[in-house]
Amino acid sequence: MPKIVFLKWISTSLVLSGILLTNLNIFPLNIFLHGGGVIGWTISGYLSKDKAILINFGLQIPLFCIGFLQLIL
Repeated sequence: MPKIVFLKWISTSLVLSGILLTNLNIFPLNIFLHGGGVIGWTISGYLSKDKAILINFGLQIPLFCIGFLQLIL
């Protein structure tokens, strides 16, 4: 299995796990898992030069940074 396909599947698993944990109100683990998936999808979008994926997931990174800052402060 090519590395980028593996990255996409791991990232998808992380995003879906983060969504599930959000629905179950399990905080802050939801932010870490979903955020990891977003970073993985952003990397795969960059590597495959897929602008739609890169924009979609890349713009989510600042939103997760806000969540991380809320957690720390």
